[in-house]
Amino acid sequence: MKNLMSRNYEKITMSDSLYERIGGEAAVNAAVELFYRKVLNDYRINRFFDKTDMDSQLAKQKAFFTYAFGGPNHYTGKDMRSAHARLVKMGMDGSHFDVVMEHLGATLHELNVPGELIAEAAGIALGARSDVLGL
Repeated sequence: MKNLMSRNYEKITMSDSLYERIGGEAAVNAAVELFYRKVLNDYRINRFFDKTDMDSQLAKQKAFFTYAFGGPNHYTGKDMRSAHARLVKMGMDGSHFDVVMEHLGATLHELNVPGELIAEAAGIALGARSDVLGL
């Protein structure tokens, strides 16, 4: 897999958003594509996507990650609680959220994102846990 962190790292500062530090649009797009390949191949969670328009889902996820990681805000989707309410009714719980987190970390690791940036991304994702699970 292409190293998304190969750009001139010295020009990046801590004041840059996570979105910029991981490589911007190209990195988010690559991460979302790889992430969903992992998710859809995982028997523990893929049933939640049986009736999902994946082209639309990928576009929404790219816009959401861009926004959540501090990039341009073009996210127009539902809030996390509303977006996942149907899945919670299907039985989605904390164990499923943990599997998603596992795939997010593995995806970023596979794309050669440094550990400290993976931890930062995980912290952002974990911040949505209660809303995603409707708690």
